[in-house]
Amino acid sequence: MDSMSDGPSRDLPEADAFTRPYWAAAADGRLLIRRCAACGRAHHYPREFCPHCWSEDVAWEQATGRATLYTWSTVHRNDLPPFAARTPYIAAVVDLAEGPRMMTQLVDMGAAEPTAGMPLRVAFADGKPVFRPGS
Repeated sequence: MDSMSDGPSRDLPEADAFTRPYWAAAADGRLLIRRCAACGRAHHYPREFCPHCWSEDVAWEQATGRATLYTWSTVHRNDLPPFAARTPYIAAVVDLAEGPRMMTQLVDMGAAEPTAGMPLRVAFADGKPVFRPGS
């Protein structure tokens, strides 16, 4: 999947004051996660508190962009806009190098078949983080 449209993506969530840094970084080709200063654990999706220890002492951190494939499913039919025009696509869950698990999409697979533990690298399509094969 290259850029899916010429204009802004219609399927991005509406950014608010809290998520704006995440989406701005993604538009700039950077993946952000949150890390807790109290327990040291990273988490994703971004929240204003740590889901592990409930501390509010969390901050943005740039992720390395490395991940491994945890699980996936090839979607052949999705009647919801804007996904119908994108089928088939590979919905996936990846384990980020920093620890959090993230829902995403696999792109640029070519002839490669997804396999559990496959090394991946982040890429961006229409301002959204997606993953492609690579270490």
